[in-house]
Amino acid sequence: MIDLGGKTILVTGGSRGIGAAIVRAVAAAGASVLLHYAKSRAAAETIQNAIGLKFCQLIAADLGEIEAPVNLWRAATSAAPRIDVLVNNAGIFEVAPIDAPNETWHRAWAHVIQVNLFAPAELCKVAIPHFRAHGGGKIINVASRAAHRGDAPDQWPYAASKGALVTLTKTIARGYAKDNILAFAIAPGFTETDMGYAGLDDAGIKRIQSEIPLGAMASPEECGALAAFLCSDKVRHMTGATFDINGASYVR
Repeated sequence: MIDLGGKTILVTGGSRGIGAAIVRAVAAAGASVLLHYAKSRAAAETIQNAIGLKFCQLIAADLGEIEAPVNLWRAATSAAPRIDVLVNNAGIFEVAPIDAPNETWHRAWAHVIQVNLFAPAELCKVAIPHFRAHGGGKIINVASRAAHRGDAPDQWPYAASKGALVTLTKTIARGYAKDNILAFAIAPGFTETDMGYAGLDDAGIKRIQSEIPLGAMASPEECGALAAFLCSDKVRHMTGATFDINGASYVR
C-alpha cells in the first residue's frame, strides 16, 4: 500500500483527465494536494469537494502566460510552505500544418512550447532550490508516447515539446540526485480523456484501439496510480527513468 501521508503535492492541470486522476490517486494515498487549473474551475471544485477542502487547495493560472509559472509557484508555497512533489501534467496541443501561414505556424509553436515545455521547465527551476532547502523532493513530468515515436505531421510542436520534456527530466535526475532530488517522466499513449478523444469519431477510436495490442486506450487511473507510486519513496534508484503507458503500441 502506498502511504503519502504528510506529503504535499502540486499537480498542474489537475482538474481534468490524467491530472484529475493523479490528484485523486495521491489524495487517496494520504497526500495533501495543491490542484492547479487554468479554466475548469467547476471541475476543480468538484474534485476539491470530493477530497475535502482540508486536503485539496485550488490555484488558478494560465501557463500560456510568461509570468504564470513563477506566480503559480509563489501561490503554492504561500498555501503550503513545504512542497514535496511537483507533478508537471498540464499540456496542450495545437495543429501546425506544414502549409500553414508562417504567422499561424509560429503562433502554434510558441503557445505549445510555452505550456508544454517552458512552463514545466520554469516550475522545475524554482522547485529545485525549494527542494534543496528542505532536504530533497521529487519531480514527475507527464510527457507522451510522441516523445519517442513522434506524432502526426501537423503535431510537430506537441511531439517536440514532449521529447524535450523527457530529456529535461533526465538532466534534472543526473544533476540533482546528490541533493536528494529525484525526477521521473510518464509517457502515456492514447488515453481515455477529453484530450485523447479530441477530433475522433467512432471510426477513429476503433482504428486507434486496433493499433494497441491490449485493444483499448489506457485509463487515466492507470496514470494516476503510477504517479502515486513514483511520489512514494519506494523507487529512488529509478530516478531519470521514463515510464511508458501505451498498451505496447510503442515498445522501446
